[in-house]
Amino acid sequence: MKNGTITRRCRCTDPETGKDLGASCPKLQSRRHGTFGVFQELDPAQDGRRRRFRRGGFETSTKAQEELGKVRALMAIPEEDDAWGKTQISDLLEDCVKEKTPLPDYDETRRRFQTGQSLNSKTTVGEWLDTWLAGRKRLRRGGASRYECDIRVHLKPHLGHLRLDKLRVHHIDKMFDAINERNIEIQEQNAQRRAVADELKATPNKGAENRARRKWFRAQLDAMPPFRRVTGLNTQPHIRDTLRAALNVAIAQQVMPAFNPAAHVELLPGTKPKALVWTEERIARWQETGKRPSPVMVWTPEQTAVFLDFVARDRLYLLWRLIAFRGTRRGEACGVRWEDYSAKHCSLAIATQLVQDGWEVHEGAPKTDSGLRLIALDGETSEGFLTHKARQQREREAWGEGWQDTGRIFTQEDGSLLHPGKVSDLFERLTEAAGLPPIRLHDLRHVAATLMLAAGVDIKVVSETLGHSDTRVTRDIYQSVLDDLARDAAEKVVQLV
Repeated sequence: MKNGTITRRCRCTDPETGKDLGASCPKLQSRRHGTFGVFQELDPAQDGRRRRFRRGGFETSTKAQEELGKVRALMAIPEEDDAWGKTQISDLLEDCVKEKTPLPDYDETRRRFQTGQSLNSKTTVGEWLDTWLAGRKRLRRGGASRYECDIRVHLKPHLGHLRLDKLRVHHIDKMFDAINERNIEIQEQNAQRRAVADELKATPNKGAENRARRKWFRAQLDAMPPFRRVTGLNTQPHIRDTLRAALNVAIAQQVMPAFNPAAHVELLPGTKPKALVWTEERIARWQETGKRPSPVMVWTPEQTAVFLDFVARDRLYLLWRLIAFRGTRRGEACGVRWEDYSAKHCSLAIATQLVQDGWEVHEGAPKTDSGLRLIALDGETSEGFLTHKARQQREREAWGEGWQDTGRIFTQEDGSLLHPGKVSDLFERLTEAAGLPPIRLHDLRHVAATLMLAAGVDIKVVSETLGHSDTRVTRDIYQSVLDDLARDAAEKVVQLV
């Protein structure tokens, strides 16, 4: 390595010729006149081109000497016989000159050099997240959409501009603080909008004064942000896990240091909603306040019977029965095929499902590997499949050439696929028409679990029927139901004595 030099120059010009005086300026004898610069010969480029590191503007020779020392320290990282390594370092220094950027950190550059990483990596978090997501070819469509949502809505807006190798724990903490602050803002705006909407609903549409008030309320609603969902405490761990998974791949590919900041972020604890039964007391409270005791509510066996009796003549009665008794997921029930049903063994294989992505519907595998399962059917339900098949055959004949042969057990009247979202909407309308307390269609699956547990079915069988990966998942979701069953058992013991 050739020695570098430090020079001093100024911008003084010859008054007669207008040319720079350069080193001949007489004022350079003063230490305060002019600025210092550094010059260091670099290793030749791959094409043999000669290269130099030049940088000026230093106020003192000490600062210039420090800069030159940094350059020489970087050039000394490769071994003497490592020609390719020397070329890489010289490429890095040449880019610093061209782009007028500060010299890179010595320790970080040495680490990158020793681990074989790119020395001039300026990849941002946003760029890497796009690269990582594009490479996730084996993801289920629903999983890919969830990752894409986390990246688009949260990670890129908050962290996307940061350099990947400069990402730290405090950056991620700041993101979640901003999300929680935004949640408060959304809740306040939702409350304001709800108050105005209630005023509008309570104002009659009679009289000029009332009509003017209603017009004013509608104008207020138009000026307000729409109702929005908050990013709850139960959602935030998924955002962190998305980032952690992407950074793990970056570490494995040696794109960033072997430290994953997302793995060291502590979030506020969330609580998973527990399934609660619609008791008389809870129904009365709901009718009084309009608020559900829990996001996850289930019917009693008596309420379930009322619903099934009410929909007995509905063309999708067997679908409602299948979910209520066997606990299939919505997409699984909509997606079952005739080839999955065995009349001989009274069983139904869950091997596919219809997945709703936005409003589009596509076929996909069950939610988890444990979702691939064989469920037993009771005799009445199995006979119902044969009755349903006969009715579907009549519909096929009525539609003639317009019939769409999808091979599904549950279809539209023309044989086309059911839309899971429309099935949920229909369920809500039927529930309201039956005069029952509200539950979601997914809660009808919880009803099935409750019925099985109340009937004394072993929790392992319940878990396998529902397609849970572990009995702990089942127990965690239905703990409150299990507590109710335990109290009932205690009462029976006392009555027996």
